[in-house]
Amino acid sequence: MLRNFRSPTSTAPTRRARLAPTLGAALALALGAHAAAQQAPAPPAGGPPPEVKVTTTLLGGSVYGIDGRGGRMAALVGPEGVLLVDAQFPDVTDKIVAALKQISPAPLRFLVNTHVHGDHTGGNENFAKLGVTILGRPELREQLVTPRPGPNGQTPPAAPAGALPIILYDNPTTIELDGDEVQLIPLPPAHTNGDTAVLFKKANVLMTGDVFRSEGMPAAAVGNGGSVLGILKCIELFIQLSDASTKVVPGHGPVANRDALVFHRQVLVTVRDRVAKAKAEGKTLEQIQAMKPTAEFDQRVGGPPAFIPQFVTTLYNELPAR
Repeated sequence: MLRNFRSPTSTAPTRRARLAPTLGAALALALGAHAAAQQAPAPPAGGPPPEVKVTTTLLGGSVYGIDGRGGRMAALVGPEGVLLVDAQFPDVTDKIVAALKQISPAPLRFLVNTHVHGDHTGGNENFAKLGVTILGRPELREQLVTPRPGPNGQTPPAAPAGALPIILYDNPTTIELDGDEVQLIPLPPAHTNGDTAVLFKKANVLMTGDVFRSEGMPAAAVGNGGSVLGILKCIELFIQLSDASTKVVPGHGPVANRDALVFHRQVLVTVRDRVAKAKAEGKTLEQIQAMKPTAEFDQRVGGPPAFIPQFVTTLYNELPAR
């Protein structure tokens, strides 16, 4: 069943697809810095890498969070099949599949990538070999085919054909599956230029990918087309899409709520205004960094210390001089 609805970010009609249990693995639907791809942590010197444990946590309705190695995943589970959000690194695919089988014997059917980075797309090919149909933004697919150089100047290898999304969307798209309404919301350039938020309407679970992290300063991967000012726009959208009961599921960090989004917006707006004022006064980036414009938020935000100067630098570069 196809019918239109309107997204908070667009006046364009959105495609709504009813996925019946008899539908095959291929979906008959086509629609028309801080880092580049994140890398796996290095194993301890002189020893094997630590054992990875995959855990699942019920978030709401029939939606489960999946933590293992890489950015947080989610799975909508039900008799019509399993829809996954993100894929983590390839070496944990078998453990993820085993963990899902403990929840339901339903087949894996669909995988939505929130953005291009390897800790969210690395397992794509493995899941495709299991018959999963991958969905993503055209910009995401393009960067998997033609990777961008990382901060170290090295360009990761191109993704194999089996790892690429085959269902591409530019407009908000809704999948009806397992009694829920799964809204795929393409975002303006934010963490990357190919970000998607995923809202499980009935379960009231919002997946943000790395556009929102509940730990760490806002991180725009400039090499992948990201924008800190774009992150602010997306956080404001997430606030509109959520209510007091929404489970807000970041790409990294603990599961949060709408209050965390409001605080994140406060950080963005406050630091943006401070950097904009200082830049308009003619201060250099080095002088603004020395002012520590994020200081009052650093402890509460937490996360990698390197994200702080990166956040300020990206803001400085994006804001006009006057």
